[in-house]
Amino acid sequence: MRRLDHTETTRAERWLLHAYWLASGYGLRASRALAWLLLAMCTTVVLTLGLGLPDRSPHDTVTGSLPRDGGQVTLEVDTPSPELTLPVDERFTSERLEKTLRIVLNSVIFRSSGQQLTLWGTYIEMVSRFTEPVFLGLAVLAMRGRIKRG
Repeated sequence: MRRLDHTETTRAERWLLHAYWLASGYGLRASRALAWLLLAMCTTVVLTLGLGLPDRSPHDTVTGSLPRDGGQVTLEVDTPSPELTLPVDERFTSERLEKTLRIVLNSVIFRSSGQQLTLWGTYIEMVSRFTEPVFLGLAVLAMRGRIKRG
């Protein structure tokens, strides 16, 4: 009832309790937390597919020169920044969807995939790497609580 108490709880605490209730029913609804996780993952897939996955993976370019007198070799490695120039209707293909699903699943459950993403893709992945494990944790806690009570 603290979320309904407007006299002793701060606005931030009430907001946090509302979010906790909405996300997992105070840790009692694993299905609600899993539904939010699925929704967040689907949103991440669509946003990454549309904005974050570059046209192709950038390849390192190595240039250098070999001195005639047999001196030291100097090489410069340049990795171009990933770009997304595909028209919108060509961004949503099965090949790009499969690649995006691997990236999103890696970022939720494991660690970063190491895939070069556009600037938008990098920000999308950062937000998803914070929010989606929270929903996964809430679901695990709700299941743990249900098992302990049962």
